[in-house]
Amino acid sequence: MTQSGNTPPGDAAPLSPNLPPVKQKTSLKKVAAASSIGTTIEWYDFFIYGTAAALVFPALFFPDQNPATATLSSFATFAVAFFARPVGAAIFGHFGDRIGRKNTLVWTLIIMGVATVFIGLLPGYNTGAFGVFEGGIGIWAPTLLVVCRFFQGFAVGGEWAGATLLTAEYAPEGKRGMMAMWPQLGVAFAFFLSSGTFLVFSLVAGGGADLDSPFMQYGWRIPFLLSAVLVLVGLWIRLTVEETPVFRQTQAREAKEAAETAAADKAANRVTAPRTLPFADALRYQWKEILIAGGALTSLFSLFYMGTSFLTNYATATLGHSRPFVLGMGMIAALIFGAAIALSAMYSDKIGRRKVIGTSVGLAIPWTLFVFPILDTGSTFAFGLVLFVTLIIFGIAYGPAGALLPELFQARYRYTGAGLGYNLAGILGGALPPLAAAAMIGAGNTFGVGLMLSALSVMSMVCIFLMTESSKNVIHADAESDDSRLIATEMP
Repeated sequence: MTQSGNTPPGDAAPLSPNLPPVKQKTSLKKVAAASSIGTTIEWYDFFIYGTAAALVFPALFFPDQNPATATLSSFATFAVAFFARPVGAAIFGHFGDRIGRKNTLVWTLIIMGVATVFIGLLPGYNTGAFGVFEGGIGIWAPTLLVVCRFFQGFAVGGEWAGATLLTAEYAPEGKRGMMAMWPQLGVAFAFFLSSGTFLVFSLVAGGGADLDSPFMQYGWRIPFLLSAVLVLVGLWIRLTVEETPVFRQTQAREAKEAAETAAADKAANRVTAPRTLPFADALRYQWKEILIAGGALTSLFSLFYMGTSFLTNYATATLGHSRPFVLGMGMIAALIFGAAIALSAMYSDKIGRRKVIGTSVGLAIPWTLFVFPILDTGSTFAFGLVLFVTLIIFGIAYGPAGALLPELFQARYRYTGAGLGYNLAGILGGALPPLAAAAMIGAGNTFGVGLMLSALSVMSMVCIFLMTESSKNVIHADAESDDSRLIATEMP
């Protein structure tokens, strides 16, 4: 049986009663700020790439292809990050479970920032950058773009799980949903900032799509270069936050167990077995939770990336809406999206994560069938309606997801397990659907896109039915039995 936790006075995190107590000096407000601001910066970098992939990269990096093929190639580079994310989840998860959540999150922020700034300095296929390489760098341009995109995905793969663990492992009992909404809100803030910066520099530099226009020459690069300032701010905030109380207790417990095992092995003249890897343990003991969580969250990823980067391209290239209009609508949608995240996250503390996420998926199944018929009416109202409703449905599921995944996994490999489940959903819902949709739309089959999205939501609903409610789970350091096969999803 799992052990139930004690609830310290005030707003302290619930800690194990069987381990020495640890002091909690960092306030919950600072934890919320660190997780939200760091995630905002990480996802700002990620989203400006998606916006540029829709508006700029087809012409700059794939100029010899026809428009449809160039768009497909551009979104293929966008998809590279999703395949890099599980790699980042495994590697950063390992260090997050071994050396701590805080130190690992500092490195994810640095890697993301460096990769993003480099994209802003990268010359095009046959165009220069800030007066350098005026004739372009040929095939090296898309190649280096893919490399930078890989490192963006690599960093984000380790970012999300660490940011949600930072809040979930500090959260008082009964408030994990409310605390874990802060890193989730960072995504809405980032979408607002990325749309806003592109809108400002599009208006300042002009909205021309010609390669010689100021926007195509340098305007699109400024949002990428501004990332350097944001990263410095994020690093300063994250370095002031202490490691989570749950992780510190976990370290103390593991050190005690290692010393006892070593002493017993020495007395019995045995060689002490090497310490197992968090990645291996997560796959060995909780592979079902990884698969079910990934499947359950696939719907929300498909809605989000189709509703942001892909629709940005579709609205400008196919429907003929102006770039400032599309970006302005994105800023409004980000605010609505953030409100949906906050309300659903807090409500999930009352009725459970499973019911709230299930509501989102239930709405997504029919809605996705109507998205393109509504869009193809060509009106600006129709585009706004599709964008707002899609992000509201996504936000309903995304709010509770920040608490759900940390609750599913044991403390000793929680960073790894949560990251793998989340990024599996990213591949299934965020990488493959935009690529398939670009090919379908190129062939004139918009209804097929709706069918694909609806089918992904049906798959997510099946996984939600297989999932157990997690909001009452104990997540402190020894919420496990002596039998290492016991999973953390068992109720206290």
